[in-house]
Amino acid sequence: MKKILFTLTLCIGFSFSYAQINAGKIGAITKGAKAFTVSDDELKNYTKEAVDWMDNNNPVCLLNDKNKTKKAYAERLEKIIQPAKGYDGIEINYKVYFVRDINAFATYDGSVRVFAGLMDLMTDDEILGVIGHEIGHVKLGHTKKAYKQALMTSALADYAGSTSGTLATLSNSQIGEIATQLTSAQFSQSQETGSDDYAYKFMLDLGKDPAALASAFKKLGSLSSEKDSAAEKLMSSHPDSDKRAKRVEDKIAKDAKKKK
Repeated sequence: MKKILFTLTLCIGFSFSYAQINAGKIGAITKGAKAFTVSDDELKNYTKEAVDWMDNNNPVCLLNDKNKTKKAYAERLEKIIQPAKGYDGIEINYKVYFVRDINAFATYDGSVRVFAGLMDLMTDDEILGVIGHEIGHVKLGHTKKAYKQALMTSALADYAGSTSGTLATLSNSQIGEIATQLTSAQFSQSQETGSDDYAYKFMLDLGKDPAALASAFKKLGSLSSEKDSAAEKLMSSHPDSDKRAKRVEDKIAKDAKKKK
């Protein structure tokens, strides 16, 4: 574990160990691209079921948690996300995973999951900026496109093409495979830029300084050279953090000139 991940432990004088994110025992399932159709409602249902499975298989921080440390994470996220509730018509279902991974994701059904490792690394506004970016992927249709493409080669391809109902008939490893697709979807440079712009407006609309978005990217950029598995997933799916931070800063400077 990298030193920075011990920040909260040192501040509160409480020793605990993070779990690792559990997305199931992923088998080496190789499938050719198989065309199948899935409606928007079906995709939301599949996504929700996969996220529910992840919630049941990972330590979740709750507001009424008897563990004071986990309760503190839940309370902090509640405070952070409060101003974003109802933003842009999205109903956010949010939770903290008590895992050391530095990651966050938003899924097509409106679920937002933030990992304790990311919360240790960032300020409240930086976390809100990251959440805005992830919501941007959902609102701009990136997650919908990515999930459909990813599911074409997952266990769901066989499932969706041959049966109806829920994911309950799938094995843990199959649902785990689907959950992994949801948390590690890859986006193009233009999609990342679009989500960055969405997050920039998101911060302004909520009365927050978008500079927090730039500083969040800088912190992620500082991890890019570190061989830490806790940061690997977020860095692999969100590359060029330093360049993106510079772009946000340039946008802030440009907007400042317009106001003069």
